[in-house]
Amino acid sequence: MAFYRVQGNVPPKRHTQHRSESGDLYYEELMGEEGFSSDSSLLYHRFIPSAISDARDWPITEALRTTPNHPLLPRHLKLHDLFDAEAKGVDVVTGRRLVLGNGDVRISYVVADAPSPWYRNGIGDECVYIERGGARVETVFGAFTVGQGDYMLIPRATTHRWIPLVKGEEGFVEPLRAYPIEANSHIAPPKRYLSRYGQLLEHAPFCERDLRGPEGPLLAEDIGADPTEATEVYIKHRGSTGIVGTVYTYPFHPLDVVGWDGCLYPYVFNVDDFEPITGRVHQPPPVHQVFEGYNFVICNFVPRKVDYHPLAIPVPYYHSNVDSDEVMFYVDGDYEARKGSGIGKGSISLHPGGHAHGPQPGATEKSIGVEAFDELAVMVDTFRPLELGEAGLAVDDGVYAWSWVGGKQP
Repeated sequence: MAFYRVQGNVPPKRHTQHRSESGDLYYEELMGEEGFSSDSSLLYHRFIPSAISDARDWPITEALRTTPNHPLLPRHLKLHDLFDAEAKGVDVVTGRRLVLGNGDVRISYVVADAPSPWYRNGIGDECVYIERGGARVETVFGAFTVGQGDYMLIPRATTHRWIPLVKGEEGFVEPLRAYPIEANSHIAPPKRYLSRYGQLLEHAPFCERDLRGPEGPLLAEDIGADPTEATEVYIKHRGSTGIVGTVYTYPFHPLDVVGWDGCLYPYVFNVDDFEPITGRVHQPPPVHQVFEGYNFVICNFVPRKVDYHPLAIPVPYYHSNVDSDEVMFYVDGDYEARKGSGIGKGSISLHPGGHAHGPQPGATEKSIGVEAFDELAVMVDTFRPLELGEAGLAVDDGVYAWSWVGGKQP
């Protein structure tokens, strides 16, 4: 999103000499999208950003394997069964478990209590939704404090790490529960909400005032680290066999950026700042959209007043979204359309393309006359079929497909 920011110490003219007080030259790095033809930022480093002293394998391929959803079934996946209530020694990067994925996007889940290694996704942008708890996220652009309801948007190739918030020696305030959505592309607000220059328009359900940028710049000594300390960075990248991982060793600490400016950087948006769009009759899912990537969209269903036509039916109509698989993550509240299905907080429903889906039996009639819904859900719609990751297979309830008829028939 083209929204210019500048932080720290940058020269008055780009691509010119920029020196420290002692006369040392800073190293300018252009971090840009789409081959110099889209958003970019210029970062000024103390050390040469290309310098690495070692590289080794990060074996992630097996953990990212998927299984086709065949025979075709709607599914209920119980994410809260994946981890103990307070995971021990799990971090947001290496501990995330793949729930669903395809060639465009991967959806994972993690309950974390440990700092992550330094990490960079070289394949695409990441959108990490914070279900519960909080964390400090340190990046080369600066730091963030994220908490419940935050979407953390991290551009491709941004070096960063996650540090869950703790309280003294008594453990977490709440366990950090994160829902990473990894793209093979960039993630941005919907184009219909943006001007041709990138400003969020008046009809958009959020605006630039709702976005939090990084606090910084952040240098190694700001967190008590040695700037010359050799540091490992875990990198997820493309290989001939699919997604692979490499661990680089840099001969310095990654937090060496003295200043940066541009329109490409991580930012945070909280779901409570989303202003729902409502109408006299039921509105289609695109009004709930918050972000989009290549071949997928991200929507959120927030507490809201519902349809106010005198004959309105507030819950969704049955629908066959023939080009999409629909993934709904139920975060909070009571989701009217799914009552009686076993779905609750921490559940995912997968409704694949080719399957007509909608309210559970009786939900349509019960919703008539309801004036507001108290629900919070994050939805991902994909335009290629989703397959089940190892985590999705592990927590499939096995019975949701038959919930519209009260159980599997003999």
